[in-house]
Amino acid sequence: MIVRGLESAAKGMVALMDMNDRIANNLSNVNTVGFKKGELRFKDVMQSAVYSQEGSILRNDTSRYLGTVSMGSEAYQYVHDFSQGALEKTGNTYDLAIEGDGFFKIQDVEGKIAYTRNGSFIVNNEEYLVTKQGEYVLDVNNRRIRMIPEDWDPELMRDKMEIVIGESGNIEMNSYTQKIPMQTIGIFDFSDKDDLFEIGDTKFIPMDKENNPELRSEKFTVQQGMLELSNSNVIKEMINTIQTSRNYESLTKVVSTNSDLLRTAVSVGRIGQ
Repeated sequence: MIVRGLESAAKGMVALMDMNDRIANNLSNVNTVGFKKGELRFKDVMQSAVYSQEGSILRNDTSRYLGTVSMGSEAYQYVHDFSQGALEKTGNTYDLAIEGDGFFKIQDVEGKIAYTRNGSFIVNNEEYLVTKQGEYVLDVNNRRIRMIPEDWDPELMRDKMEIVIGESGNIEMNSYTQKIPMQTIGIFDFSDKDDLFEIGDTKFIPMDKENNPELRSEKFTVQQGMLELSNSNVIKEMINTIQTSRNYESLTKVVSTNSDLLRTAVSVGRIGQ
C-alpha cells in the first residue's frame, strides 16, 4: 500500500508539472488572436491510510491510525476550452471574427487542412484570402476564396469596389451602382470538440475524422473588421498557478510521509529476521 501511495503521488506530481506547463502556455498566449486555453483532465483521486510512526504498520502493536491522505491525481486528457473570446474592433476589411460556434477552414500549399478561430487574414499577390502564414481560407464548397474575379483588373477594382462580408460569411463587391455576389466563407464545426488536436497555437485538426466529421456550423455570425481575442485570462491563470503550486507541495509531503513509513517498515522487517 505504501509503495502504491508513492507511485500515485509521483504520478500526481508529474500531472501537476504538466498542468503548470499548460498554464504557462495559456499565459504566454493571452494576446494571441483566436487562442483557446488548454486544460488537463484528471482521473479520480486515490487515498491511502496513514499511521503514526510509533510502532509498526506490519504488526498490531502501537501504530496509530491517523486518517487518509490524498495520493494525487493522474492526468489522462488534454482538452481546450472553446468558449467565446472577446471581440475587438480593428476596422480592417479582412479581419474577421466568428461570434458563436465554428471555425474557419484553412488549407496550406500542400493541401493539408486545419481549422482556426484566428481570423486575421490578408489578400496575397494572387488575390486569394489567406492567413498571415499563407494558408488559404476555404469557402462553403471547400474552394479557395479569391477576392477579385480572375478576369478583372485588381488595381482598377481595388480603387472602385468595396469588399463587404456579411454575417453569414457571404462576400460581396460593392460599388455605387452595383453589388456583385461572390463566394461564401465556410464556417465548420465538430460535435466532439474534445477530439480536436492542436497543431499550432490557434490551429486544430480532428483526430477521429470518421466518427467526428466536420459539420456546417449553424449558430454563428461573421463580424467583419473585428478579431476574436484569446479566451485565456491572466488573473484566472495566476490563480491556477498558485493552486497547482499548493497541490504540488501537498504531494511532496505525501511522498515524504510514505517514504518514512516505508523506511520504518523495512527497518522493522530487518529487526524481525
